[in-house]
Amino acid sequence: MAVRNDTKVTQFILLGLSSDPDLQIIFFVLFLMIYLVTIAGNLLIMITIYVDFQLHTPMYFFLSHLSFLDLCISTAAVPKFLVNVLSESKTISFSDCIAQLFFLHFLGGTECFHLVLMAYDRYVAICNPLRYTTIMNRRACLLLVVSTWVGGFIHGFGQTFPTAQLSFCGPNEINHFFCEAHPLSLLACSSTFISDNADIVNSGSVSVFCFMVVSISYTYIISTVLKIRSTEGRQKAFSTCASHLLVIILFFGPMVFTYLRPPVTLAGDKLISVFYTLITPWLNPFIYTLRNEKMKEAMKRLGGRKVSLLGLHKN
Repeated sequence: MAVRNDTKVTQFILLGLSSDPDLQIIFFVLFLMIYLVTIAGNLLIMITIYVDFQLHTPMYFFLSHLSFLDLCISTAAVPKFLVNVLSESKTISFSDCIAQLFFLHFLGGTECFHLVLMAYDRYVAICNPLRYTTIMNRRACLLLVVSTWVGGFIHGFGQTFPTAQLSFCGPNEINHFFCEAHPLSLLACSSTFISDNADIVNSGSVSVFCFMVVSISYTYIISTVLKIRSTEGRQKAFSTCASHLLVIILFFGPMVFTYLRPPVTLAGDKLISVFYTLITPWLNPFIYTLRNEKMKEAMKRLGGRKVSLLGLHKN
């Protein structure tokens, strides 16, 4: 059993994914490559949607915000990990650790609510197509997006505040590659009853609520699509929703496994965290561009504009 003293911890040591130097280098290269592709892919989606007026619809407005959230979530976790791999100390201050914990849950909660919003958008578009432009007007879209950020902020604060109230007096090694609530609570000198239950109730309730609403929305969507007589119409509707469903599975799967269970440490927790902080934001641009003809056409038009501008510049 580790011996604790009365000295207040002012910084933590992030142990990362492995103590093996060779594996650390492999992880560094992989994380760096994936992170750079994540930045480029999500920025490309955001720029394409902003520039191409044909994509100025609620569906692509929400997609651009999803790309922004993916970019932010990866940035909240990955750069610090990359710096620590190259550093000998691998430390993070107490305030920076709490800030990282807050932003990861703030952004993660916002993305949960945003995926619900995108499911609602598809529900209105397919189940109430004649009222779609009336319901999903510009003002409504802006209010809905703002509401997801407010919900994410409340979730992030509710997740971070109980952990920030804990006392830490040593040891200070976090068995993770970023600051997370449960690994932090294992280092606390004070009672973790409130923080542990807040972790389950807060994150668990958000995950369950969002997943249930999305599931109900897609139950109605699939039921409506199956009633479409045209085979081409059914395929088009399913194709539009397939990308979103895949993103939902990739995002909610790891979160449900992580938060809808007792606060225990499992060997695969760090790898699961890699999935929703790095892999999913990296995959989303490929999922939405490779399966979306309008996005592919818009990117071709964007490429054509760049070529034209370069030609004019040379002349």
